[in-house]
Amino acid sequence: MKKSSGPTDKADNMHAEMLQSIYDTLIREFGSQQWWPAETPFEVIVGAMLTQQTKWTNVEKAIDNLKQKNMLEAGKLAEMDLQELEEDVRCTGFYRQKAIRLKGISNFFYHHGEEVLFSLPAEKLRRRLLELKGIGPETADSILLYAAGKPCFVIDAYTTRIMRCIGIEGNYHQLQEIFEKNISKDVEIYKEYHALIVEYAKRYCVTRQCDKCLLKGNKDGQN
Repeated sequence: MKKSSGPTDKADNMHAEMLQSIYDTLIREFGSQQWWPAETPFEVIVGAMLTQQTKWTNVEKAIDNLKQKNMLEAGKLAEMDLQELEEDVRCTGFYRQKAIRLKGISNFFYHHGEEVLFSLPAEKLRRRLLELKGIGPETADSILLYAAGKPCFVIDAYTTRIMRCIGIEGNYHQLQEIFEKNISKDVEIYKEYHALIVEYAKRYCVTRQCDKCLLKGNKDGQN
């Protein structure tokens, strides 16, 4: 992975070196993640909505329920009986809220057209997504990156936590700007980096294995 060109001040140089070092450490440790696991862009959209406040294993169960009924299409999901949809996504928690929001985004993509929406510039599509009920920055950027193939780096709770541990703090926009300014603006790199952070956090941060942290030395950009 190449660093982005042009960082001139000391802070940018530090961030670029640090982010490169983290990426190198994680890719050595875990290898390529090939993530997000989905057969279609619309499946990514459904997964991005359902994964809010739940484990991915629960999302997989819900998606399997919908696949078995051949409902993983925007038009079909938009017209699906609400109570039936609630039962299919119950395993993800907050199922009533999620079912309503799924129907909302399904209706949006069905009426506007997936190809038309994905052809929009990233910022315009992001604004449209953020206008929908239940979609915040993380969900919008997950859809942009993994479904639409737009170079928008996803900042989730894991990323925020890891960055804080190595001395980089900021809100969603600030952290996203640091990543996008200091690593190559490349969709596949963004996907890989985000997936590696998630994998690392699940193995070390969630289980509080701070004493085994692989990233302690990255405060100064060293492995």
